[in-house]
Amino acid sequence: MDDKAQSTAHLMEQILYEVKRVVVGQDRFLERVLIAMLAQGHLLVEGVPGLAKTLTVKTLARTTRGSFKRIQFTPDLVPADLVGTRIYNQKTGDFGTSLGPVFANLLLADEINRAPAKVQSALLEVMQERQVTIAGETHKVPDPFVVMATQNPIETEGTYPLPEAQVDRFMMKVLVDYPTEEEEFVIAQRVTGEPVEVSPVADTFELAALQRRCRAVYVDPSLVQYAVKLVSATRTPAKYDLAAEAKYLTYGASPRATIGMIEGAKALALMRGRSYALPEDVTDMVADV
Repeated sequence: MDDKAQSTAHLMEQILYEVKRVVVGQDRFLERVLIAMLAQGHLLVEGVPGLAKTLTVKTLARTTRGSFKRIQFTPDLVPADLVGTRIYNQKTGDFGTSLGPVFANLLLADEINRAPAKVQSALLEVMQERQVTIAGETHKVPDPFVVMATQNPIETEGTYPLPEAQVDRFMMKVLVDYPTEEEEFVIAQRVTGEPVEVSPVADTFELAALQRRCRAVYVDPSLVQYAVKLVSATRTPAKYDLAAEAKYLTYGASPRATIGMIEGAKALALMRGRSYALPEDVTDMVADV
């Protein structure tokens, strides 16, 4: 298994190398996207426009030969625009199914907080069930399937805040910050220079195999207990002598947080070339989960 873990780490490095030929900086964000892909989780990204969120996912899709779709969320969007609908064919007199843009390996839901709750719920159903039902027919989304939703923190006009129950469906929330001056200098050079051609280094079958390998990473029961206690401390701080911190907590994390920490730790361990998780793999995931 260790040889397999090493080969996985090497492949993830190759993917990262290709993406970084296009995307400047954003190391933490890139790592989180790869963790989401390995752990089959979804990502909520908060950052101002222009920080290469779309470019990152697009480039990643190219390096892994996956299909990529982007949906710009707007207040007039309806669920059918997302999942698809039945269309009447005049020639045959039958109804056919037109599948929506959610049928992709990497789906970017841009400015998710701009669409009403009905549309957000339609997306969350696909995220959870990995399938869509249109007029009684079930259609499965491709595998692997990762949703990355972005929200813009600086515009509040015309936005619908994501309900906490919906935010809970995302494995992680990542805050993307502005680049440093040095990074911005390189960005300006790259964007205004010759376009970089990205080489595919893996395919979706290899990605699916990596996801299965990620599931097989060993996590000691004591580490699971550690994750459970961390989440429990957010619900009952006083029990863990953290009464002073209680004022910063609106409510505790859900069991999905415990699962997210363990799954994220497995992915992180695999990316670091190990077939077993360590406590630091869990602690690295805590803030984002």
